[in-house]
Amino acid sequence: MNAMTRRIVIGTAAVSMALTMAACGKAGGSSGKGGDAKSIGILLPDTVTARYGSFDKPLMEKKIKELCSDCKVSYDNAAGDPSTQAQQVNTMITKGVKVLILDPQDSVAIQSSVEQAVKKGIKVIAYDRLAQGPISAYVSYDNEKIGELQGQALLTAMGANAKPTSKIVMINGDPSDPNAAMFKAGAHRALDGKVNIAYEQTGLWKDTEANKKMTAAITSIGAKNIAGVYSANDTMAGGIVTALKANHINPPLTGQDAELTGLQRILVGTQTSTIYKPYKPEADATAEIAVDMINGKDWKSITDTTAKSGSGQTIPSHLITATSVTKANINSTVVKDGLYKISDLCSAEFVTACKSAGIAVG
Repeated sequence: MNAMTRRIVIGTAAVSMALTMAACGKAGGSSGKGGDAKSIGILLPDTVTARYGSFDKPLMEKKIKELCSDCKVSYDNAAGDPSTQAQQVNTMITKGVKVLILDPQDSVAIQSSVEQAVKKGIKVIAYDRLAQGPISAYVSYDNEKIGELQGQALLTAMGANAKPTSKIVMINGDPSDPNAAMFKAGAHRALDGKVNIAYEQTGLWKDTEANKKMTAAITSIGAKNIAGVYSANDTMAGGIVTALKANHINPPLTGQDAELTGLQRILVGTQTSTIYKPYKPEADATAEIAVDMINGKDWKSITDTTAKSGSGQTIPSHLITATSVTKANINSTVVKDGLYKISDLCSAEFVTACKSAGIAVG
């Protein structure tokens, strides 16, 4: 090879190397101090449950920004569709998130998406519901205990009517949600043998579905024969109350999530109880784990227990205590904690009921 040829070859190689390095810089965008190096994704399951948009999303975003001002947060909601959520996981993978906070719409169906994310080096935190697959951490509540609290609250509200011959209706949550099975198991532990569960169906976390099931239960059992109703959450309780009112009955009724409308029903007596799960501790712990993962810090001090997923993995977990709320303690729980503004809880229609519950209305 002569001198001129060598110079041409060397020059061509240098140009090729420079172009390759430039292309890598553009394609990667996540190396070093790039934005994607501190990117966290949040995927929530539905829009019908009020807590997700009102509490979970803003609380997690706020805590992440407090702990990591240069972290980038991407958010999406499955709107109740498992296939949509699977696509959203793919989108988060494409975006190059490093940690994915996932509240699964369908804990079984999402497993392959979790596996794909983990193969790409993404750490997945299961939020509120335990997804199947190689999850790194799980933050939620003691959900069987919540079911027990619901069942016990129903028995307490039934009083002398809580006896083995008394017929109750159970409207459970979506079976694709692993929490629903735990709520159901806990509730049965409290109720079995103490009352007659005469009708039991799922309401899919939807007020419309719960209304249909309650209407069918009334037709099957007879309105006057219903001594109590277990509703797995407040959204469904809203649809159940509509069916009960249409048949001019008002038996004790449970709920969950301390939704604003559920608390207002408790104040006026059309719902007897709900479950207050303080969202901030759950959101904060999840955000702390996510940021520690991003920064390569030890996050396992936050997870103080373990949980076993449906796919057999033992997951480091942090489970938070919940509280049963009735009209008797609404002022010392959700009101004291400032879950809602008193002006919102005690709007014009509910001022008198708020005062009777000991709430200081301005």
